[in-house]
Amino acid sequence: MTRFPRTDAALLGAIVTLLILSSSVAIWDESWFNTHFAVEDGPIEYATAALLFAATIIFIRNIRALAAPTKTAIGFTLLYALMFFLAAGEEISWGQRIFGWDSNEFFVENNFQNETNLHNLVVGNVHLASFLFGHILSILTLAYLVVLPFLIQRPGIIKNVAEKLAFPAPGKRHALLAVIATVVISFTDATRKWEVYELVFALLTTSIFLNPTNAIYCATGETAPCDTVTA
Repeated sequence: MTRFPRTDAALLGAIVTLLILSSSVAIWDESWFNTHFAVEDGPIEYATAALLFAATIIFIRNIRALAAPTKTAIGFTLLYALMFFLAAGEEISWGQRIFGWDSNEFFVENNFQNETNLHNLVVGNVHLASFLFGHILSILTLAYLVVLPFLIQRPGIIKNVAEKLAFPAPGKRHALLAVIATVVISFTDATRKWEVYELVFALLTTSIFLNPTNAIYCATGETAPCDTVTA
């Protein structure tokens, strides 16, 4: 049973709708896709930032719903909240283009787009967005979304560590949608298709954090670990 079934259905439905719409737009007019649909500072990017920030709020709120509210679980939950807060800020360059302030000298010299963010820094000849935030993070994200749902079902060290660290695990529905999204985006020719991929990730993680497969929150999973649901 899930804590927020209607919200979960809406988030997963939004992913399917987004994939159908984005692939259709890319086929219809690739140029319009890049310059309007998935344009920088457009609705796709701002929706991604909003969902990443929402994940921050969800984690903070979920502290009250922890099935085992140990200091370790609370500490890691706050760490997860901080990570997604930073991701939300990075997504919109900490509001630089919204409020119109200029980057300082360091970011002008070392940032690929002269923006105040870390993911577009160039260290030596290495562009962090392409190397670390692109390849490595993509592999880790897919492993989390596609592999973990099957490992978390088996008793063992992975399941125990995830529960101890209050690490929300995705379900098989998330794994299926992650695979479908990866295939759809891979076969999309538009250059800014990865903006859509990021939004899919944000929708998936929001669904996972509200309704993780492992029973780390009250009334989550197949059995409710708490007598009282904190919603």
